Amino acid sequence: MLSTEGRRAYTADHETFRYQVRKFIDREFLPKFDQWERQGQIDREFWRVCGEAGLLCPTVPEAYGGLGLDYRYNAIIGEEFGYLGTVSSTALQSDITVSYFLNYATEEQKKRYLPGMISGELVTAIAMTEPGAGSDLQGIRTTARRAGTDYVVNGSKTYISNGQTADLVIVVAKTDTQLAARGISLILVETDRPGFARGRNLDKIGLYSADTSELFFDDVRVPISNCLGHENAGFGYLMGQLAQERLSIAIAGQAAAQRAFDEALTYVKGRKAFGKTVFDFQNTRFVLADLKAKLQVGWAHIDWALLRHVEGKLTAAEAAAAKYWHTETQWQIVDAALQLHGGAGYMSEFVISRLWRDARVQRIYGGTSEIMREIVGRAL
Repeated sequence: MLSTEGRRAYTADHETFRYQVRKFIDREFLPKFDQWERQGQIDREFWRVCGEAGLLCPTVPEAYGGLGLDYRYNAIIGEEFGYLGTVSSTALQSDITVSYFLNYATEEQKKRYLPGMISGELVTAIAMTEPGAGSDLQGIRTTARRAGTDYVVNGSKTYISNGQTADLVIVVAKTDTQLAARGISLILVETDRPGFARGRNLDKIGLYSADTSELFFDDVRVPISNCLGHENAGFGYLMGQLAQERLSIAIAGQAAAQRAFDEALTYVKGRKAFGKTVFDFQNTRFVLADLKAKLQVGWAHIDWALLRHVEGKLTAAEAAAAKYWHTETQWQIVDAALQLHGGAGYMSEFVISRLWRDARVQRIYGGTSEIMREIVGRAL
């Protein structure tokens, strides 16, 4: 169980919510997790039970059916799933896509989409990455051209989380190909539209239960009213929301790193070698001491960044630094923890093997570590 002793970001109400999240995970997630890992995605029913439990989009105001809570409730969900060593597909909706609706949608769009996102009846995705454009969003080639009262969307996207299950996709597209980044818009595309197609559920190194897909748009027509926010303002919207996405990744990474440490500590205290436990060797204790110190620093920083974000003060550079440091540190800790398991660490039956393989992508999605350093460097 993830220890929260000494944490400064949370109140008693938050900890009561955490207890409910843990009960929910034990009841609704863990019994089915291995099955979802094998099948490559979580069941659609899980979205609905999450909605019933109030674990989808908790920051949405009550006017749209939400709980109107602060982002720390999202963080609690992220920490508890992160401590399991996985990322729930629902986090994309609660931490990322819903923010675009809250900040940029029209009142009509909010009333149409938010209730379903909260209940789990509507699953969303955001399609940024393309085969030839990743962190550099200015290089996207998907277009949405005006044709009367419609946009006609053409192009393809890849590595799209929730791609197999999404009912609604926020598509990052060029509405003016002459304006580079200033010609990007966010277009809402319902996945039952003619011309929309899903590719295969991509075969990944880790995060098996989180479906990731290719998406194709062949003359997909959507009404002009499906533009999220103002036309050609999409790049600014993306930059404005990436800070929360990157903080979310940092939080999950910190929690997963803590789990890796806890698994390693338990293992070395029970494993015997040369007549004593592996823990009794000085090298083992020194490695664990180093990891413990990094975790101590990490939790203090998470609380600082989390409170700063709730206050509306977390900058893009600070969020990038958090994403960079916590995911790189996560990798260092899970790798060292696997090494302390010896050969057992390479066996899939041990939790540490999953923690290790699922950690690798943390330094890539949401912006690579190299891009994070570039963002921090530019802000100096």
